[in-house]
Amino acid sequence: MKDIKSRTKEFAVNCWKFCSKIPHSREYNAYVNQLLRSSSSVGANYRAAQRAKSTADFINKLKIVEEEADESMYFLELFIEILDKDIQEVKLLHSEANEIVSIVVASINTAKRNQQER
Repeated sequence: MKDIKSRTKEFAVNCWKFCSKIPHSREYNAYVNQLLRSSSSVGANYRAAQRAKSTADFINKLKIVEEEADESMYFLELFIEILDKDIQEVKLLHSEANEIVSIVVASINTAKRNQQER
């Protein structure tokens, strides 16, 4: 199984690939831009969390990853509602974002427990 660092990067890349297939129009551009921003941020912020100097900083950066993955899921849900094609691809991306959130939440909880034990 891939580690979370490579999964967050892959998630961002797959979102970019998906968005490149969407017909660009005024209706879609705002959604596309928000999905690209949030999905790119998922990968970048997870890598930043890995370089955190303290447990508190690690937790704070992971919370940002969680928020960005949640936002990505929101926009993917919008695409599920408004697109008539590539639905399966959107559902796979949505599932991946959901798994990333689960792993991040577990990491936050573990880091908090470790911090309290010290």
